[in-house]
Amino acid sequence: MVALAIPAMAAAAAARTEEPKYQVVAKHDAFEVRAYAPRLVAQVEVEGDAKGATSAGFRVLADFIFGNNTAGEEVAMTAPVDRSEKIAMTPPVDRSKQADTWTVTFTMPSKYTMETLPRPNDARVKIRELPKVRHAVARFSGRPKASEVDRRTRALERAVAEEGYTLAGTPPVFSQYDPPWTPSFLRRNEVRVELRAEVEQ
Repeated sequence: MVALAIPAMAAAAAARTEEPKYQVVAKHDAFEVRAYAPRLVAQVEVEGDAKGATSAGFRVLADFIFGNNTAGEEVAMTAPVDRSEKIAMTPPVDRSKQADTWTVTFTMPSKYTMETLPRPNDARVKIRELPKVRHAVARFSGRPKASEVDRRTRALERAVAEEGYTLAGTPPVFSQYDPPWTPSFLRRNEVRVELRAEVEQ
């Protein structure tokens, strides 16, 4: 009974969680192209290895949305949690160093504007408005290690080039959509790379 309940809980949580708005404008075998609407985000920069930085950034941003802000109010959690390196990665990626700088991002609920969103009390949390953008996106499941995320990112970049798109040169993004208790086979992960505007389709 418990084993059956967990997938149902995961599906219910996903149905209640707001995600960034986008339109699928092209589909290919290895990825799809999405046009994302402008969105308001909270971001924090953290140092460390990929896994540790994601956890540290999540804690800082969660503190903000759970009430550590000027209004003292809770801001609804959205999905996904995004992680990207501050400096665009170039192969080979050296994961042995421990001082990479990462940006961890929460998208803010669409009901807020820059004027109405409560301000974080923690100066490390920055509120930004991201412009509309197009990304090539590849989806996969599991609890991937940093090396697996890197492998899938490189594969996505090759597939994008083979289809005639050009990368914008911004850092790739790794997105995690599910809470930690979600079974591995149900977890939704994505890698995203931004496309240059002149090759949008």
